[in-house]
Amino acid sequence: MTLSVLHVTQPVDGGVARCVADLVADQVERGWRVGVACPEGGPLLDRLRAAGAEHVVWPARRSPGPRVPAETRALAGIVAASRPDLVHLHSSKAGLAGRLALRGRSPTLFQPHAWSFFAVGGPVRTAALAWERVAARWADAVVCVSEGERAAGERAGIRTDWRVVPNGIDLEAFRPASDAERRRAREEVGLGASPVAVCVGRVCRQKGQDLLVDAWPDVVRRVPDAELVLVGGGPDGDALRGRARVVGEQDDIRSWLAAADVVVQPSRWEGLAYVVLEAMASGRSVVATDVPGMRDALGETGTIVPPEDPGRLAAAVADRLLNGAPGAAVRERVEELHDVSRATAAMARLYDEVLESRRSRRQ
Repeated sequence: MTLSVLHVTQPVDGGVARCVADLVADQVERGWRVGVACPEGGPLLDRLRAAGAEHVVWPARRSPGPRVPAETRALAGIVAASRPDLVHLHSSKAGLAGRLALRGRSPTLFQPHAWSFFAVGGPVRTAALAWERVAARWADAVVCVSEGERAAGERAGIRTDWRVVPNGIDLEAFRPASDAERRRAREEVGLGASPVAVCVGRVCRQKGQDLLVDAWPDVVRRVPDAELVLVGGGPDGDALRGRARVVGEQDDIRSWLAAADVVVQPSRWEGLAYVVLEAMASGRSVVATDVPGMRDALGETGTIVPPEDPGRLAAAVADRLLNGAPGAAVRERVEELHDVSRATAAMARLYDEVLESRRSRRQ
């Protein structure tokens, strides 16, 4: 039988969209009928069309609010019309509306891609935690992209059938650059011979670029000719422009990774950042904050510092700029753990397990 899958996501760019697109491409190749319910716009739609998947417009907004009941009803109608064998909910908004709409009546996976309660504090955090504890019963499994993300969910009191399927990347697309390729990359992006730290990601509070910019004067005191480049678009870009070189969203970040002496990921929270995997595959030195996913990805190949500590961050970045690249171990680790074909195959096996478990319970 041809399996029918409906993916649901509100983000249509960034890491969530990347994961959805990789899964969709693999599943269409398997001969499955694959649909994606998501808003219009964003780079995700181009990849869905290229893969041959069906796009169903789900007009959801990123934040929770008064539109949630309407978004939930709309999603319930999409599921009823498409009648998938399994629904895969990605990130917090789909996890909210999807579990409210389905309440366990259909085989359902929820993949948080970083917990919603990381992003908030006070009463809103308390409410988000309470929701996740209750809503876990309405998913056949909760899929985390790192052991760190799973452990954070367990510490928060969420009880569920946990599964960990780490993010994967195309290892052929991201490869270490030769010295000549690095020189060409620097010329291409307008950099000279000075030591360069590159931070790639949506410029927003989650990704912590403001912390890196605050830390940068201490880096320059130790490495006077060092340069900092922020690669990505987002709501905080204008506020940081003038304090750092902000080049905005880039269709292809490989030249920036090749040009970098160190790639910095100063996030306040994560599930498992794709850019860290891409930097590792590119043979780059990495400094990252100690948030879920970073230790799982880097092991002993990178430098991990406490989150929201500009002083420790500055010291680590300066040390990496002064001490050079990490060698072959970083590439070997990502090859071992984060090949995209391994990730998509693991998800296909999980779908089989969930559907078989449902069939067994009905007998």
